[in-house]
Amino acid sequence: MQNTMLITGAGAGIGAATARRFAREGWRLGLVDIDEAAVSALNEELGGQHWHREVDVTDSAAVGDALTAFGEFAHGQLHLLFNCAGILRIGEFETIPAAEHRRIMDINVIALMDVTQQAFPLLKATPGARVINMSSASALYGTPHFASYSASKFAVRGLTEALNIEWKAHDITVQDMMPPFVKTKMLTDQTFQAPIIERLGVNLQAEDIAEAVWKAHQGDEVHNPVSLQFKSLVFGSKWLPNAFTRQLIGLLSKR
Repeated sequence: MQNTMLITGAGAGIGAATARRFAREGWRLGLVDIDEAAVSALNEELGGQHWHREVDVTDSAAVGDALTAFGEFAHGQLHLLFNCAGILRIGEFETIPAAEHRRIMDINVIALMDVTQQAFPLLKATPGARVINMSSASALYGTPHFASYSASKFAVRGLTEALNIEWKAHDITVQDMMPPFVKTKMLTDQTFQAPIIERLGVNLQAEDIAEAVWKAHQGDEVHNPVSLQFKSLVFGSKWLPNAFTRQLIGLLSKR
């Protein structure tokens, strides 16, 4: 039986790149996105053999219907759930409307939790199942001009750590990915120019994260930082005082 994978936010960027990477290895995919045309086109590109559906991940009933349909397609098996759906808004915290802060939390945290919880029966029924969540380098230390996004990714990091321990009893491994800035439409469409991006640059492509996801699913690391630049910061944070990281982030974000 082929390995099966369900990807939220599969229509573009990291989600689509990851679908292509796993499809090359012969996996059967479930492609979920709010953009039906995008996942339909991706399915055709990948040979038309995968399951896809338009789903707003904040609609819990729609998520449930999608998981039921995917379960039928995948014969009750889900080897890997990749929670990739997410949104970003960069800017000064006080200038971003409260509704946008709330939407970031709704999609990046609440919807991710809902998808994961509703996928549990399929995961539990699959020996050696995994969940990989998209966290971020912003979950290492709160990043200025990314306040609500950072908060959402801290929540994803905490959820990942908790479930990694809790779900071992069900033979489910839970991990996350922690990349810095990635050149995707979500980032390039931003109108606010964050100083930290201008200073560090955007050195990763969606395909780099897809490759990192492929490697992560073969290992046991809970947190998977991506890029040498960020790995160095993570390593340093283990040995240096928290005040050092705070000062560094502050300098990089100074306007």
